[in-house]
Amino acid sequence: MKQLISSRIAGIIYALAIGSFGVLHFVNAEEMKSGVPDYIPGGIVWIYITGTCLILAAIAIIINKATRLACYLLAAMLLIFVFTIHLKHLVNGNYTNILKDTAMAMAAILVGNTASE
Repeated sequence: MKQLISSRIAGIIYALAIGSFGVLHFVNAEEMKSGVPDYIPGGIVWIYITGTCLILAAIAIIINKATRLACYLLAAMLLIFVFTIHLKHLVNGNYTNILKDTAMAMAAILVGNTASE
């Protein structure tokens, strides 16, 4: 079956979305710090670290350097968020973020698997 959109274009579009999430971590850090659970020390520092990781992963995908590694690390980070942050919200019936981060992690794996390295 012929591809309608190349994997490279899809990866770049994914990277632009991931990068914009990273920028939002810097722009909205104060609002986002309430999402860091109390049992994780550091507070707002984790918002900036997460934003940096998202931006670096986006850059790696766009410039096509260390894409596979960046995507696998991105997927691992997002799955850590699922199990350490969003799982608690699932119990309360809020499954939006758990679905979003799981889907983004799986997309990162797909982009990493199609990387030409």
